[in-house]
Amino acid sequence: MGVGQNIAAENANWTFGGNVPDTFVDHIKLSVPLYEMGHGLICQVSDFFVRNDSLCYEIGTSTGELIRKLAEHNVGKPDARWIGIDVEPEMVKVAEAHCADVPNISILHDDARHMEMEKADMIVSYYTMQFVPPRYRQELFTKIYNTLNWGGAFVMFEKVRGPDARFQDLVTQLYNEFKISNGFSSEEIVEKARSLKSVLEPFSTQGNLDLLARAGFKDVMSIQKYICFEGFLAIK
Repeated sequence: MGVGQNIAAENANWTFGGNVPDTFVDHIKLSVPLYEMGHGLICQVSDFFVRNDSLCYEIGTSTGELIRKLAEHNVGKPDARWIGIDVEPEMVKVAEAHCADVPNISILHDDARHMEMEKADMIVSYYTMQFVPPRYRQELFTKIYNTLNWGGAFVMFEKVRGPDARFQDLVTQLYNEFKISNGFSSEEIVEKARSLKSVLEPFSTQGNLDLLARAGFKDVMSIQKYICFEGFLAIK
């Protein structure tokens, strides 16, 4: 079944492998409101946390679009290191090619849950945590908190559920209207939703705030919000 941009997906079996990396950027720009604006905002936020001796991670780097923008935005800090992590080998190949000419970017085929992480000043997760199985999510949030230096930032953008059934119904319909306005057919919208069953598991705003609080974060604010898409800034 097709979900747009020549991407095929099976029921309850969405994957970021196969041919998905080939058209992923085009697909996601049409699927996620304010996608590129979020990239720009995160780059601006990095000004407050990245120094020339900083190490920064992106968890779920996909095709490397954001981590390259971050490195280029911070070109005046050439000794800052940028490490992108992704569990999908096909995405890693694309990200490596996309970032090959930026010497202070490293792309790793690894799982942030299990890898050794050095102390960092900034960690970014751009619509990634929603794909981490809930049983592992708190453990990863806690690891992120422990990895950050004091005063470091965790920037997390997530799809979020509504706070109750009425709002969730409203959110779903508004988001469907957004996708229709961007050219997706009703069939593509339904098939994408079917493919994401058991794969995409978003929490509510409060659910994400609770995860951050249990990890140890006390200073948290929302920095971008559009229907069911929200960006959080948490400072250790």
